[in-house]
Amino acid sequence: MSYARLGQVASHLAGDKAPRTQVGVKSPDDVVIVHALRTPITRARKGGFKDTTSEYLLGAVLRGLVERAKIDPAIVDDICVGNVCPPGGGATTARMAALYAGFPNTTSVQTVNRQCSSGLQAVVHIAHAIQAGQIDIGIGAGVESMTQFYGPQHKMIPDQISDEVMAAPEVADCLIPMGFTSENVSKEFGVPRAKQDAFAALSHQRAARAQKAGHFAEEILPVRTKITDKDGNESEITVDRDDGVRAEATAESLAKLRPAFSADGATTAGNASQVSDGAAAVLLMKRSRAQELGLSIQGKLIASAVAGVPPRIMGVGPAYAVPAVLKKTGLTIDQLDIVELNEAFASQAVYSIEKLGLDINKVNPKGGAIAFGHPLGCTGARQISTLLTELKRQDKRVGCTTMCIGGGFGMAAVFESEH
Repeated sequence: MSYARLGQVASHLAGDKAPRTQVGVKSPDDVVIVHALRTPITRARKGGFKDTTSEYLLGAVLRGLVERAKIDPAIVDDICVGNVCPPGGGATTARMAALYAGFPNTTSVQTVNRQCSSGLQAVVHIAHAIQAGQIDIGIGAGVESMTQFYGPQHKMIPDQISDEVMAAPEVADCLIPMGFTSENVSKEFGVPRAKQDAFAALSHQRAARAQKAGHFAEEILPVRTKITDKDGNESEITVDRDDGVRAEATAESLAKLRPAFSADGATTAGNASQVSDGAAAVLLMKRSRAQELGLSIQGKLIASAVAGVPPRIMGVGPAYAVPAVLKKTGLTIDQLDIVELNEAFASQAVYSIEKLGLDINKVNPKGGAIAFGHPLGCTGARQISTLLTELKRQDKRVGCTTMCIGGGFGMAAVFESEH
């Protein structure tokens, strides 16, 4: 059955609850992606962006986005930025970045924090504002300098929590460090260390092949920045590739690493996402507006969904968010051509893939966060650029991005390529 016919059937079956945007059916009111772009992702405290601030990173990708899309930044009504670590919700950082990138002070800026899905949530916020007629053109973005904000002194939780709150069911589970939630998934659902290491090695190998073949070039904006060496000497460099990819990684080499969170655990530095720095941005508007401006269209957002799960096993979130978003679209899991599933930890990625019955060949064909990193606020927006460029390269149409979320959630969104 064609995608267009599938959309018609889904509309008939759902009645008034039919999705406003359908796969295979073009409407002037579709919220489309004109361009999606990201910076390279580099290792926190060690990589090419270790001396680069988050406002510079975000400013660079915002400027690159409007230049590649060939639009005047003044026509952008609102920018929503996902971030997790910066103080004050990153509001000042985001405003400074937009002004530095050349946006006039009439372009408004907001920030959002839904943990690991913040970048995707920012894109969805902008899409909803466009659908509601609140704005015409917007950018959903994400940024994280984990070098700058994430370290021993960084506090993700309050110093004190009242006894009454702590006594409520599952509240204490919200304080479990993410690495231990990975161990909980591994133990409760029987995901062995060997399977996790094999998955991690596959991520590195796929990313290395994609790098060598130039498959990241279209989605990555090279960034000119400054870096300081161990002797304090500053120099200018251009960062144009993800620097955490280890082509030599194998399941056997990863098996030699010690568990990071418990002596008998399975989660290691090799089968968990890397702590990283990076930014990404997505330009959205209605199809009718893009056509009016003569702009090309990369794809469109079909639907998104968020699902809550127990905080102590937060990594299972994609296994619940993906069915939730598929229900909205009328699609089945087999009709997804590519799935970008954030590899927070190999344990939860393997579990989610198996629980959903995904074809491993469709999941992260260019590797994932284990290979090139997970800058928390950036990832959700980064996945969109990775997905759309890969759908184009493979001449495929429908894809999904999804991730687990600290605190006990999963989020997923379905996109259709229009290459």
